[in-house]
Amino acid sequence: MTATFESQRAALADVVAIPVTPFAEDGSVDPATYRALLRRLLDGGITTLTPNGNTGEFYALTPAERSLVTELTIEEAGDRAAILVGVGHDVPTAVASARHARDLGASMVMVHQPVHPYVSQGGWVDYHRAIAEAVPALGVVPYIRNPQLSGARLAELADACPNVVGVKYAVPDAAKFAAFARDAGLDRFVWVAGLAEPYAPSYFSAGATGFTSGLVNVAPAVSLNMIEALRAGDYTAAMKVWEQIRRFEELRAANGSANNVTVVKEALSSLGLCRREVRPPSKPLPESERAEVAAIAAGWSI
Repeated sequence: MTATFESQRAALADVVAIPVTPFAEDGSVDPATYRALLRRLLDGGITTLTPNGNTGEFYALTPAERSLVTELTIEEAGDRAAILVGVGHDVPTAVASARHARDLGASMVMVHQPVHPYVSQGGWVDYHRAIAEAVPALGVVPYIRNPQLSGARLAELADACPNVVGVKYAVPDAAKFAAFARDAGLDRFVWVAGLAEPYAPSYFSAGATGFTSGLVNVAPAVSLNMIEALRAGDYTAAMKVWEQIRRFEELRAANGSANNVTVVKEALSSLGLCRREVRPPSKPLPESERAEVAAIAAGWSI
């Protein structure tokens, strides 16, 4: 029987939470705090988690730390959430991470955008195909940030690998997304708005049915309010949420998203939920900018 990946597809058509990775005072990953943050997401109604995403500082973690984060997430979530594990780097590393996730019971992997400076479209297909073919029982979700990639290339990948079931699309261009999705096959994949709440309304209008979120670490109810409005086709209500989160997301996006993770951790720190420290090349907010983030988080009545 051919796998249909129905449960994986359903999990992607939702708020896809990207948990932060909290660090202890000595700079190591803090397992107890990480578990507490996961429980807060789960108790808040979140049912899809992406350990080792960009908001989790994927590229700043060691291989052992990435494995630890995967293990902690799967243990803590149990059957309460679908787990979409971030994998990447060179092909052998990505394959090993995907197999590790599979062996622990994860149902999906998200393949981070290749960061090699020279990425051909054919090479993009080959990279993802090698990973997808290594774990045929897992749903595979490419993370697309390359505006040069054509929808036809994604279709080519899925022709070879039917376990490629969803796409995290993170090119900041709603018109390009609409065209890309239709060139690849609008109904063939679950389209996840990979630039989170700020882009979710425009991407949903063009065919997305889920969105990723780092903000959800701070205020799960806010993210859930947005997706409920979008599912209902109530764009007026969705834009009310957009207005509510606008400044927070502007702070994250400033200076080429330099403070993308920093702002989220600062908000969590202001709520007493984790330390504010991030790893280079990110940097904590200066003292002068922390009060605004704290005021935003407090205003969400969490």
